[in-house]
Amino acid sequence: MAFRVAQISDTHLSPVHPNFVGNFERIAADLRRLKPDLVVNTGDLTVDGADRSDDLTMARRLHDAIGLPWRAVPGNHDVGDDPLPTARQPANAERLARYAEIVGDDSFVVDAPGWRLIGINSLILGSDLPSAANQLAMLRDATNEAGDRTIALFLHKPLYLGGEDPDGTYWRVRNVGRNALMAAFGTRRPALVASGHMHQYRRLRHDDITHLWAPSAAFVVGDGYQQRMGTKLVGYVAHEFRADGGFDSELVTVDGLALDDIVDLPEIYGPHKPVQVGQLGA
Repeated sequence: MAFRVAQISDTHLSPVHPNFVGNFERIAADLRRLKPDLVVNTGDLTVDGADRSDDLTMARRLHDAIGLPWRAVPGNHDVGDDPLPTARQPANAERLARYAEIVGDDSFVVDAPGWRLIGINSLILGSDLPSAANQLAMLRDATNEAGDRTIALFLHKPLYLGGEDPDGTYWRVRNVGRNALMAAFGTRRPALVASGHMHQYRRLRHDDITHLWAPSAAFVVGDGYQQRMGTKLVGYVAHEFRADGGFDSELVTVDGLALDDIVDLPEIYGPHKPVQVGQLGA
């Protein structure tokens, strides 16, 4: 029997902007029907949990209401973005503590036959926050103690966009964080890196690792405002992890999901800036 994981992502829940609750509830109903062994949300559970406790509270309540075991890692809208001087909402101790109090741990380790599933907070990678060093120590221990299990990593921001993508972009983990992460793995590289954040579905191979982007459950970002690198739609990903270390991943769409474009909803995140062809957008 395979260990089945449903990866949802970028649900963007909020009582202030409840636009995407309907999509979440339709996906939750589908998950209750399928009964995976674990549900993992790869971040941006909320519209603005970084500054609004009510968003985090609502997200926790709706995830609990699925009625299945679940874990989550935070996104930039949950705990703030990379803690840089230019960040509008940098991840900091206060935001991390609020997330921990309401939602729970920002990392996890779950063992299944043949596998160790590790979730981490990608927003603190490469930072000087004490929790960043603690997380790397946890990752080293989890990797060293995995035995002969194959490793899958879940995080919010992808490690690569593909090829020689620029450092410092909003869309992926910065080089300093990515380098620290891979050093913590040592010679034990994950077989799968499953992320969200891009609001696109994509599967690619890089450094002998399968990188999979889950689509948002909430909305897409229009092509004039974000480069299309995968498939822009809403849904979730179903993973099957086999005891022999193999796995299968499948995009799942659900009837009745609204395909909103965040560009058409400036009341939520403000107006978006158009990008030129070949640019990533922000």
